[in-house]
Amino acid sequence: MSTFDFNTVVSPFIKALPASGLAKFLEITANNPNIVPLSVGEPDFDIPAKVKEACIDSINAGKSTYTSTLGLLELREAIADDTYKNYGVKYDPKTEIMVTVGVSEALYVVVRSILAPGDEIIIPEPCYVANKACIILSGAKPIPVETFLENNFVPTIEDLEKAVTPKTKAILLGYPNNPTGAIISKEQIKQIGDWAKKHNLVIVSDELYAHLTYGGKKHTMFTSYSEFRDRTIVLNGFSKSYAMTGLRLGYITAPAAIISAMNLLHQNVVLCANSTAQYGAIAALKYCQKDVEAMVAEYDARRKIMIDAFKKMNIPLYSPEGAFYVFPCIKQTGLTSMEFVEKLLNEENVLVIPGSIFGNSGEGFIRCSYAYSQENLKIALERIASFINKYRK
Repeated sequence: MSTFDFNTVVSPFIKALPASGLAKFLEITANNPNIVPLSVGEPDFDIPAKVKEACIDSINAGKSTYTSTLGLLELREAIADDTYKNYGVKYDPKTEIMVTVGVSEALYVVVRSILAPGDEIIIPEPCYVANKACIILSGAKPIPVETFLENNFVPTIEDLEKAVTPKTKAILLGYPNNPTGAIISKEQIKQIGDWAKKHNLVIVSDELYAHLTYGGKKHTMFTSYSEFRDRTIVLNGFSKSYAMTGLRLGYITAPAAIISAMNLLHQNVVLCANSTAQYGAIAALKYCQKDVEAMVAEYDARRKIMIDAFKKMNIPLYSPEGAFYVFPCIKQTGLTSMEFVEKLLNEENVLVIPGSIFGNSGEGFIRCSYAYSQENLKIALERIASFINKYRK
């Protein structure tokens, strides 16, 4: 019988990590086929045909070896072309773009490359659940700044100013936003960028949902303002826009100096991103714009179903303009976010995500994904309406 206790040697950084708020809900969905889920932030569309073909062709051609640690040059060139075509921002594919294992690795590499123990980084909340974990692993301190429904979940300069200290090194933003569906305007980008410049901060902008905007709104890349380009690191990827979640492919665009520094970590941790997925991503950027447009049109139709349904329930709601989530306020039920989710699951067999796992300002809200069929949405929404009527104060 072993007497060695691994608990005594686990890193204090790992012990300090909060458990993933999403993981247990994903397990619930996987283990109960009777649940009507609005929980997972994953496209329900198939991978575009051209992407499949490119992946298969690359394998058949024996193109399964390691690539450059920065990623295939042809892919980086395609990313540079796509970025310029959509946002008017130029990046050198040879020195200013790095391909990563999803945006998750991109975020980890960025945080570990710019933060040292004792540094602080401002993170507006609600935000993606892994943001804090990556920061804690670096030994740095996440400084949450709450955002609110009345401000469309975008931080005010006044609130950011209260959070900055001599230890503040960066700000991490994520728009279009998970979990709220909020977008950030050109004017807000300018205000936050000017504020960051005043305090000499690095700007990390997670723009994974950039292609998923609605109602005539178009995403503005943070570095569309040239005066912020030299201090901004932009994260993006293929999971959400091209339904390529399992292929795990993201990328970073940033000045050459920080790309070079991040590549030192990247090449020692993963060496390079999956080569098969990279060939698929080239095809996605070159040939799959119509696939993206079709997905966006369907998401928009689903978005309208969600908005209309919650309005009929008289539930306060920011009308989302990006990503594929709604973030309704359920405070009138008198339940906490977690209580609401657990009771809804037990009584109506519908699974949503508690807003509280995305930060303190998410308490009193739930996240509902509309990356599901319209039929699925309508069934879930009918049950949610019945549940809310039962508990409404």
